[in-house]
Amino acid sequence: MYDEDEFLALSGIQHFAFCRRQWALIHIEQAWADNVLTAQGELMHKRAHDEELRERRGDTLVVRGLSVHSRALGLSGKCDVVEFHKDTHGHPLAGEDGLWRAVPVEYKRGSSKANDADRLQLCAQALCLEEMLGADVPIGFLYYGETRSREKVEFDESLRALVGSMAEEMHALYRRRHTPRVKPFSACRSCSLNDLCLPRAINRATVGEYVAKRLSEEEL
Repeated sequence: MYDEDEFLALSGIQHFAFCRRQWALIHIEQAWADNVLTAQGELMHKRAHDEELRERRGDTLVVRGLSVHSRALGLSGKCDVVEFHKDTHGHPLAGEDGLWRAVPVEYKRGSSKANDADRLQLCAQALCLEEMLGADVPIGFLYYGETRSREKVEFDESLRALVGSMAEEMHALYRRRHTPRVKPFSACRSCSLNDLCLPRAINRATVGEYVAKRLSEEEL
């Protein structure tokens, strides 16, 4: 179990699954740079969070910007949307009558991806909800802005296990303050940190070391 001061950003698991170096640049070296893709993504999240925090639609209660955490994973963050559906096999919900079933919904720019990065982030949210509510959260949805469609995600054992192992690896790297080296790949071109990452100079452990060397060379 992790203490609160050890919690890492839940959203980071999506960065970590996409590229471990990108995750370290953002969460260890505190580097960040916006591009068109990240700006559009941030706008979508802002819209999801800006609307009324709670909205009732018949037997569904929609909660936006819900803070969640897991001491087992050492992660904390916010869910874009959590839908609570009335269900006789559900769980009690504070301030509400009856039993409810939680379904997390994560908003993403673009369309469904072949890799599991988005699904892992959603699964991490589900694991946080399970720990906080003491109830099963078997499914969730990814909403993609480009296609305006929902993708159902089932949180099977393999996805849950991968979230757990990635969270452990994230904590191990964070404790060491280590930025891993990676081989450049096709997605590097659209990465918002491409210029900061310097994928052609990855023989250096951190961007800071690279910049320091360049500055020293300029002074000579």
